[in-house]
Amino acid sequence: MQLNKKKALAAKVLKVGLRRVVFTRANLEEIKEAITRQDILDLYKNGAIKIKEVSGRKKIVKRKHRRRIGKIKKKVKTRKQDYVKSTRKLRKTAKSLLGREKIDKEKYRKIRKMIRARKFRSKRHLNESLEDL
Repeated sequence: MQLNKKKALAAKVLKVGLRRVVFTRANLEEIKEAITRQDILDLYKNGAIKIKEVSGRKKIVKRKHRRRIGKIKKKVKTRKQDYVKSTRKLRKTAKSLLGREKIDKEKYRKIRKMIRARKFRSKRHLNESLEDL
């Protein structure tokens, strides 16, 4: 017994999808005789035609942002940059002292090694410690 046309009419009248319309087996003869929209509505009110609940996802939930490669922000470490800046300044100062002949080559080599070992905090500290050397 094919009731595809009746099912389509019921879906249209009740404003639901075809898959949600269900006919009860006991009332199939009455459904077969239904022709008009009003007949379908009456059968629905009597319980001969039922409608299934909506299946699937009920609520649309917004996805949370995932922490991926583009989102990771590393803290910038300035320790090396500070070392490079101070070392360059100190080496330049030591070179100028050698050029002005305030220190000899031996002392210059010793100062360079001390700069590498981070013995001096600043140019002032280097100049003060020159007197001790």
